[in-house]
Amino acid sequence: MAEGNHKKQVSNVWVAPFAALQFLTLVPPIIHRRFTVQEMGWSVGFFPLVGVLLGLVLAGLRWGSGYLLPPGVSAVLVLTAWVLMTGALHLDGFLDACDGLLGGHAPEARLEIMHDERVGAFGVIGGVLLLLLKYSALVTLEPIARLILVPTLGRWGMVWAVIGFPYARASGAGRVFKDYAGWRQMALATAVVLPTAWIVAGGVGLVGIVLTGILVFALARFALVRLPGLTGDVYGAICEIVEAVVLLLCVIWP
Repeated sequence: MAEGNHKKQVSNVWVAPFAALQFLTLVPPIIHRRFTVQEMGWSVGFFPLVGVLLGLVLAGLRWGSGYLLPPGVSAVLVLTAWVLMTGALHLDGFLDACDGLLGGHAPEARLEIMHDERVGAFGVIGGVLLLLLKYSALVTLEPIARLILVPTLGRWGMVWAVIGFPYARASGAGRVFKDYAGWRQMALATAVVLPTAWIVAGGVGLVGIVLTGILVFALARFALVRLPGLTGDVYGAICEIVEAVVLLLCVIWP
C-alpha cells in the first residue's frame, strides 16, 4: 500500500507542471483529462517555471520585434501577447480585486463584488493605470533579458500568497490550491526562482526576490483587513502588482 501511494505521488509530481501550464496559460491541452486535487496542489510549485517560459517568449518577442518596429509599437505587441497568453486570468483578478477591496462596506459585500463579472470604476481605473505602467516600462527596458524575471516573480508571489495566508471561500479554484499545496511546493518554486533570477538579472534579480516577498506580505495583509481571507482574484492581483513593480525595478536599476 505504501509503495502504491509513493508511485501515485511521483505521478502527481510529473503531471503537475502540465497542470500549472494549462491552468495559467492558453496553451493547447497536453493532458486530456481532469487533474486530481493532489496534482493541482503540486502544480503550485511549478508556477514560477510557467513564468520563466512566459518570460522567454515575451523577451524573444520584444527582441525580435525591436529590430522591425519602433519601441512603442513593439511594447504594445509584447503587452498584447502577455495578456493573451495568460487568457487575461491575472488581469481579470486584478480588476475584480480593485473593485472589491476598494469598494463595499463589509467583507461579505466585498466578496460579492469580486464575484460579480461586471467591472466597476475602480477596476477600470486600476486596469488602465496598470497597463500604462507596463507599457511605459517595456518601451525603455534594457537589457531585454530582465523581462524573464518579471512573470517569474509574479507567479512566485502567487505561491507565497497561496501557501502563506488563509483562503476566504469554502470552494473555488483557489481552494484546491490552498488545501493541497504546502511548504514543499514553496521550496520547489523557490528552487526555480533563485537561479533564474541570478542568471537573467544578477543583483537586480536578488533585489526583486526580496521586494516580491515584501509586496506579497503587504498586499495580503491589506486584503485580510478587508476580507476573511484571500481569493483567486487576490492571487491574480498580487501577480499583476508584483509584475508591474519588478518591471519598474528592472527599468530604474542601472
